[in-house]
Parts: sequence; structure tokens; C-alpha cells
Amino acid sequence: MRHSPAYRLAATILHGFDEYRSRFKEITADASRRFRDAAWREAQQASAERIDLYDEKVQVTLARLKRTFADDLLVDFESWREARRHYADLISQRLDYELAETFFNSMFCSLFHHRHIRNDWMFVYSSRAFAAHHSGLQLCRRQAVGNDWEQALRWALAEAPFETPFEDLERDAALGGDFLRRQLPAAILDAPEAEMELIKSVFFRNKGAYLVGRIRGGGEQVPLVLPVLHEADQGLHLDTVIIEPDEVSIIFSFTRAYFQVKVVVPSEFVHYLQEVMPDKPQGELYSAIGFYKQGKTEFFRALNTQVAKREDRFVIAPGVRGMVMAVFVLPSFRTVFKIIKDRFDPTKEMSHENVREKYRLVKRHDRVGRMADTQEFSNFIARQDHFDPECLAHLLEVAPSTVYLRGDKVIIEHCYTERMMTPLNLYLEECDEAETRAVLKDYGNAIKQLAAANIFPGDMLLKNFGVTRHGRVIFYDYDEICYLTECNFRHIPEPMYPEQELADEPWYSVGPNDIFPEEFGPFLFADVRLRKLFYTLHPELFDADYWKGLQQAIRDGRVIDVYPYRNKQRFAADADNGLVY
Repeated sequence: MRHSPAYRLAATILHGFDEYRSRFKEITADASRRFRDAAWREAQQASAERIDLYDEKVQVTLARLKRTFADDLLVDFESWREARRHYADLISQRLDYELAETFFNSMFCSLFHHRHIRNDWMFVYSSRAFAAHHSGLQLCRRQAVGNDWEQALRWALAEAPFETPFEDLERDAALGGDFLRRQLPAAILDAPEAEMELIKSVFFRNKGAYLVGRIRGGGEQVPLVLPVLHEADQGLHLDTVIIEPDEVSIIFSFTRAYFQVKVVVPSEFVHYLQEVMPDKPQGELYSAIGFYKQGKTEFFRALNTQVAKREDRFVIAPGVRGMVMAVFVLPSFRTVFKIIKDRFDPTKEMSHENVREKYRLVKRHDRVGRMADTQEFSNFIARQDHFDPECLAHLLEVAPSTVYLRGDKVIIEHCYTERMMTPLNLYLEECDEAETRAVLKDYGNAIKQLAAANIFPGDMLLKNFGVTRHGRVIFYDYDEICYLTECNFRHIPEPMYPEQELADEPWYSVGPNDIFPEEFGPFLFADVRLRKLFYTLHPELFDADYWKGLQQAIRDGRVIDVYPYRNKQRFAADADNGLVY
């Protein structure tokens, strides 16, 4: 049977998607072996490879389309309308249909440069108006507790599909059982039908493996995360037990690397995670398990829905205006939109491509819970009356090559989106004494943990950090970011005579990559009170030798993980194989 060109177009795109999914699954499946072998460098490389994979396969498929089909067919909207219909039929029984739709969208947008975004020709909305029928596959394993929490923990750990035995399973079961008896709500503890439920797949990330699920009983439920660690030449051990919703949310934060986890039915997997973490947007959960392009699709659909409500308008983001980026927000949507300005302030010596490369670096790098994930959009379109006039005037003034009007539409050719946070400088203006101390301590921890991951923020001013709803300090301004190992940390030389110290210019030579930590205090804090407190909390940050020590550890190949829970929660509180927040 001879198929139409539009059918063959759909089939070729689906073939490209299958190639992507096959390699994605291979990389993900090997996470178990990397964890078994404590191959942490390899795990980092695999994470970056999997992120790069999507765009690579889009480009391969795009080249295949251009070789196979005539140019006039590829730009014919009626052909795409028919191809969309055939494609929807081809994927109708697939378990990953929504990912396949997003891949189709990527192909359309690549050919049409992110223009002509209409549901007639691509999947602006899903081809399935309602949720797909349940696959019938069992996502979770379950165990009745019977008031024996040690036995429940023993089952949870022993039945998990690890390739390495636990060092002391009885010890870990006892520690976990004792924790649950002390921390669980009475309604669950006393419930005769109490049940532990865990997703069968293990969530691997960096140097940790996580068992994820929930505990139910007495009409209540709590989330459950069991972090498991593996040190080289030793068995596994349970590091802690997490049941607080906010702490579980942090483990799945937009500031962390994507999990490597086997996902058979993505929509059902995400639906379950949302039952465990109801405050998490669906898009963030897709991203958290590695489907960041699907996360972008869900974000875009949710944004369209929110804008249509007309509850508010886009306004200039609160805080100090940036020297490189223009930033605006839709307050009701907890998201910031960032546009690269046409001209930077004189102190910023970089190009547009330099800035975009910094954002690509962050996307591929381990964000260690301290850098916000971003989504990149081209040809973002909104109605003019969706913008506050002052905001729109500002964007048109500072980025006229990127932002312009077409009739009653605002066209933004390129922008980034990030989760909205309170700028640290504004947060400090409203703090009491205890909150100030806590947030400054976390600010220093954020800088240290970024450094441990081979990231130097460059511009460490308070305005470039934000505070999340959980009170965590996150870096979000990437235009001066670099690898820590590229920096040259120096002590300020002693002046040879008093006049040198009083001169306007330094008495010593300064290279382009030279950094003098002793100067951080006045640079970061105009408020002397805050400066003194920060120095008390983090004196090592002002010592060049501290930074040089971190550089040497990185050059020696040491992979320092940043675990997404507090040190005091760990069962081995003196463990030193990673940094915790």
C-alpha cells in the first residue's frame, strides 16, 4: 500500500522520536550500574549526555526530513495538518503519547522557526481531550505495616531493585522504624490498615538513590522518600527517612539535576507524583524525571490558561533592574521572564552569545539545589493588553531587536523563564534578626555548594540570589558564571609602603581571572552589620586558600555531592562524603 507524503512525514518524525526514546532509556537504565560501581564522574557525564540528546535527535530527524521530502511539502500547512492527523493515529495506543506529541511540535517549530503556532498544524493542545485509559501496569509495590515499622522498612529496602546488598539491613530498618514511630501522625501510627507504598523504580541522581512513595492509614497520608547511599567498596546504607511534604518537594526541586528513573507510562508516573506532591506543577514533575521538553510543553499550556483568566498583567519584576537582562513577571503564575538587552551596562563586557552560552552551561551542569532551572522560548507571543504599559515600554526600549509589536500582539523573539523567587536583597529588608541570620547562613552555604560543584557565580551580589518559599537561597543570574577551576584566587599582597595602600588604584597587578576573596565583604554588603554577621558565619569564604583547596579537590577528581536534606536528619550525622543543605 502506498502511503501519502503527509503520512510518510508523520512516520519519519515518529521514527526520530523512537530513536530518541531508545537512547534515553539506555542512558537511564545504566544508572543502576553506575550507582553499583560508584561511577560518579560517569553519572555526571550521562546526565549531560541525556540533556543534549533531545536536541541532537531533533537535528538528526530534521536533516532526514530535508533529505527525504521536497521543500514545498515541508512548508505546506495543509500537509502538516494531514501529518498531524496521521501522527495522532500512529501514537494513539502508545504509553508515551504526550512525549511523542512534543517531539512532533519540536520538528514543526524547527522548520518554521517557532512561528505559526496553531493547533491545526501541531499539538498546541494534546490530541487526547481526556486522560488516556489506564495502562493496567502496576506502578507501585505495597506492604501492610501491621504496626511493625521495622519490618516495613526492611521490606522497603530489601525488595528494592539494587545490584548491591545493604551493609547492615537490620540496623537501617531499626533506624528507619524508630524514626517513623516518632514522627508519623498518630492517625497513621494507630491505623490497623496502615500501608507503605513505593514506586517500583529507583530514582537515581548524583551519588544518591531514592525510593519514593507514601504511607497511608487512618484516612491520612504522608509522602515517603528513602535516600540510599553507596560508598565505594562498601554496601548500601539508608541515609535518612523523609516524610515532610516541604522536604520531599525540595528533593524534587527545580534547582536540582534531573532524576534517572525508569518510567514506563509517563503520564501515570507524573500523576502519582502529583498525588504525593500536590503543590508541584505538572511541568516541574515531568522535568524532574528527565522529560524537560515535556515540562516546557506543560508549562506553556498552563501559562496560556493563566493568561486567559486575565487576573493580572505582565509587570516589571520587583528588585534592582539588571545590567544584562530585562525581567518581567506575571505575578499570579510564580514565573519570571528574562530577556537579553540589546545593550549592556558599560561594566558588562560580553556578547549576547556569551550570555546564552552561560545559560546552556547551567542547563547541562549539576545545579546542586542552588541554581534555578530555565526554559528557553522563541517567538513568545501575547496580546498587548496583557502587559502593564510601563513594563511593555521598558521592554521595547531596552530590547527592541527582541521585543516588538505586530498589530495588537507583542512578539518576543527570545526569552528564558525561571521560577519566581524573592530577591535576597529585598528579603533582607523585611527580616527580623533570626531570619536574617538564617538566610545569610544559607546564602554562604549556597556559594560553598556551588563552588563544590565547580561553579563560581562571578557576580555574587545579593540581588542575583533569590529566596524560595521554603526559605532556600538560590542563584539565578548567570551572565558572569564560570567554572571554579578557571578562576585564579589570590591573597592581596602586602603594600611596600603606606602610600600604596591609600592610592585609588591597586598597587598590585590584576589579571582577567584574578579574584581576591578578601574584597568580598564591602563588595557584597554595604550594610556593615550584615557584613560582620556574614563574616562570622562564613569566614572561610574570605580566604583565598579555602577556594584553592576546593579547586584542588575538583582537579583531583573528587565528586562532592550536595544532598537535598539537612545534615541533622542523617542517621550518620558525621558522614563527610557530601555536602548537605
